[in-house]
Amino acid sequence: MNFRDIENFSDFVGSSSLNLWEILEEEIYDTKAYQVENSIVKNNYDIEDFCHLISPAAENYLEEMAEESQKKTRLKFGNTIQLYAPLYLSNECKNVCTYCGFSVTNKVNRIILEEQQILKEINYLKKKGFEHVLVVTGEDRQKVGINYFKKVLPLMKENFSSVSIEVQPMNSDEYAILKNYDIYGVLVYQETYNPVVYKEVHPMGKKSNFEYRLNTPDRLGKLNYHKIGLGVLLGLSDWRIDSAFCFLHLSYLKKKYWQTNFSISLPRIRSAEGIQYSKTQLPSEKNLAQVIFSYRICLEELEISLSTRESQNFRNNIMNLGITTMSAESATNPGGYVCFPESLNQFDIDDNRSVEEITEKIFSNGLSPVWKDWNKIT
Repeated sequence: MNFRDIENFSDFVGSSSLNLWEILEEEIYDTKAYQVENSIVKNNYDIEDFCHLISPAAENYLEEMAEESQKKTRLKFGNTIQLYAPLYLSNECKNVCTYCGFSVTNKVNRIILEEQQILKEINYLKKKGFEHVLVVTGEDRQKVGINYFKKVLPLMKENFSSVSIEVQPMNSDEYAILKNYDIYGVLVYQETYNPVVYKEVHPMGKKSNFEYRLNTPDRLGKLNYHKIGLGVLLGLSDWRIDSAFCFLHLSYLKKKYWQTNFSISLPRIRSAEGIQYSKTQLPSEKNLAQVIFSYRICLEELEISLSTRESQNFRNNIMNLGITTMSAESATNPGGYVCFPESLNQFDIDDNRSVEEITEKIFSNGLSPVWKDWNKIT
């Protein structure tokens, strides 16, 4: 497979996505043991190697993959884990997403935090020690669109060293405006690269536009954003093939926007209000570890984040083997830390430990939690 000369990922995927899905599927499921062995120890990795490492055949090599993943993580990132907190500002949303608690079909109380409420949430996180925050909202361009962010982002800029956002995809002119607020990174997850499944799980709302969402990282890259975050929701479709598509997308972006940093998040579907989903395609914790190892081996400079969706036991074991960033004591609902702890959450979390408990575990694993890794220039 030669995908090195992709000039426009959206056009490439849009014209051949189902055919490409079959090509990647064949490469993954036809992988032989010797191909896995060769891919673990290579110096330069491509899509074929990634397919080999996430294949069923590679499940017999997880110890070797874990060792290589750990070695590359420590070499590039040292003995550190960066801690961050999500800060949800609203659960207003106009999309129908079959896997999300914020889906407009859920007839529950909707909240948009105002300035004083946001400050209370900020103060809570500051007392806990957080300097890296991820601002999250539902997707409602009228109620929590560019004008709302122009009001609230100065509060973030004043209080945190690093502010990233995970909100609805925006137009280029809107992203240009947001750059004025020192946004560190923008996270936009494709959810699934299978266009048929994508339409099934996003039947209504602007998010149903597969191509517009797929083009978002390009709009960010052209504006030289410091970091772009990608990811798929593991369990919507075949997690192995979706991961291969995401790897291909990352490879394209890294080549085209080589001055930009990239991160990936690997969420599995979790329960939430109104969610109905099949667990038949949900990867196990063993499979999730395999995906983490595969990304780290093939893209050793990639920031890999793991949220409190996962169990404390899994997070304890994996933090030494490939993860660089973790959330702690997360609330996935607007005002969830102080103002509205019972408000609608986006999904249920599994690791409910306090910041102090997670920090203690990081130290006991021989790592150092990083709260702030750079100073603002004033």
